Amino acid sequence: MRTLSVRSSCIYTGNVPASPSSSTPHTPGPALRFVAAALILRDGEVLIGQRRTDQPMASLWEFPGGKIEAGESPEQALVRELSEELGIQAQVAAPLTRIRHNYRHGGAVDLRFFTVREFSGEIQNHIYQQVRWVRLADLPSYEFLAADRGLIRDLAAGKLL
Repeated sequence: MRTLSVRSSCIYTGNVPASPSSSTPHTPGPALRFVAAALILRDGEVLIGQRRTDQPMASLWEFPGGKIEAGESPEQALVRELSEELGIQAQVAAPLTRIRHNYRHGGAVDLRFFTVREFSGEIQNHIYQQVRWVRLADLPSYEFLAADRGLIRDLAAGKLL
């Protein structure tokens, strides 16, 4: 895994193959999904959600967010997703970090993370098995999606926030 610093943000790349040379035939890789995710922060804690048992990667933890639809900016997608998933109207801050990850069994994700320190409305769990406020230092004790694990270590160590 390689980490690059970009204006106090990190780009985490894990298991992303290098671009083939022009003389090598290119075969399509796994479909790449573009996702926006939120680090919703409150008093030194972050909100996390546990995927339902009927979903792929069941019972793993993740940060709220979802797919960026055609014509949406990552920020617009995140506002929409947080309204749908949690019933809140979020004030999305500047981008925090970006992760690109290929899963072993196919599929790839390009995750864009943003902080949310202000929102209106009461959090209502519409899609998760459960949601929890967790201290950043305690994040490594939860089993997160593989794409999030490097970020989890850095958040727990105080490297990003």
